[in-house]
Amino acid sequence: MKAWERNIRSVEPYVPGEQPKEKNVIKLNTNESPYPPSPKVTQVQKELDTEVFRLYPDTEANPLAKELAGYYGMNEDQVFVGVGSDDVLGMAFMTFFNSDKPILFPDITYSFYDVWAELYRIPYEQPKLNNNFKIQKEDYYKENGGVVIANPNAPTSIGESKDFIEDIVKHNQDVVVIVDEAYVDFGGESVLSLVDQYENLLVVQTFSKSRAMAGMRIGYCFGNKDLIQAMKNVKYSYNSYTMNMPSILTGIAAIKDDTYFHEMVAKIVKTRDQAKERFEELGFHVLDSKTNFLFVSHQAIPATEIFTYLKAKRIFVRHFDKPRINNYLRVTIGTDEQMETLFQNLKTYINEYHKH
Repeated sequence: MKAWERNIRSVEPYVPGEQPKEKNVIKLNTNESPYPPSPKVTQVQKELDTEVFRLYPDTEANPLAKELAGYYGMNEDQVFVGVGSDDVLGMAFMTFFNSDKPILFPDITYSFYDVWAELYRIPYEQPKLNNNFKIQKEDYYKENGGVVIANPNAPTSIGESKDFIEDIVKHNQDVVVIVDEAYVDFGGESVLSLVDQYENLLVVQTFSKSRAMAGMRIGYCFGNKDLIQAMKNVKYSYNSYTMNMPSILTGIAAIKDDTYFHEMVAKIVKTRDQAKERFEELGFHVLDSKTNFLFVSHQAIPATEIFTYLKAKRIFVRHFDKPRINNYLRVTIGTDEQMETLFQNLKTYINEYHKH
């Protein structure tokens, strides 16, 4: 090892879902929306003035923050806007988790949490989900340096009630509790209404899933004004111009088209519920989803074999080679046509498998 190499920070990076380079694939592995964003977003993009590229953007993304506050019935000083919810969560970890006590998050959850903890040298513990992949709230009653709960959880797709999450918040009022609601619009129960009640609660959401804007990188969170100001102080010590103007302007346009938003979410939920039945008919165990994906395991065929077969057919799903979930596949909900192609291929493969 060279002398300068000893001072390099070594981190095992987060591994996102594969982004296939070839065209004409069915991409059901990264939980993107199969539908385009609101036509109002497209219109704004077409009409962008070149000034939005030449000038620095609003440092606090105030126009978007104001629109978000109005939409959700919050005050502007209760909103923090970031470049995707990953940026928001990363800033929150850096801002709030600075004690010697370990932060707590489940052993099976969004796999960026442990990466941030390692990166920022935050001690952490991961209480195990039970055998049904559900959180045991009593595991979060012990002393800790902070709590992070994805609700609905990923990759399991399971959502807990507002009362359930509130119980965890109640037992942890001396630390910051982050509730990551990336998938809440697909049937989860938000705890946003508890923000005024608990000054230590931070609720994080995103435009990447339900608003079909993963490529624009828009994330945000709500909390009491002191939490939000603390995050802004860290943000401006790190990078004062994070969100670009096209994202701010298209984000505002998306919020204004509430009808389209609800129609697309309903469409995805309907396809998801039909897909659950189809999977079960083919011999899969399917967890009860409150997200835009399903977490499935076949009773006879190993997940790795199904994953490899589908990939050869240019259908991409997600497989996590991790303890307890390595025989499950996470399947994003696509269009009805994409799901039909998936099921036709699965049916063929399963029939062939049983013949042998």
